[in-house]
Amino acid sequence: MTLTLAEYVKAGFELAPEDRMEASRLLATADDEDVQLSAEWLDEIDARIDAIESGEVELLDADESHARIVAGLMSKR
Repeated sequence: MTLTLAEYVKAGFELAPEDRMEASRLLATADDEDVQLSAEWLDEIDARIDAIESGEVELLDADESHARIVAGLMSKR
């Protein structure tokens, strides 16, 4: 039996969060035959995702990020 897209998405939402992330990553790169990430990069990606999800790192929107960069550059003058 082949799942419809709606059934597939519904089943995806029933996965544990870490499994959803892995499924998402696999689907996002499914058509990228030239993209071959090493185990080290996959580990780094997982570590960064864990740091975000645990609150260890703070995500900034682009405007805030740019403002901090400019402020840092200006302080070095």
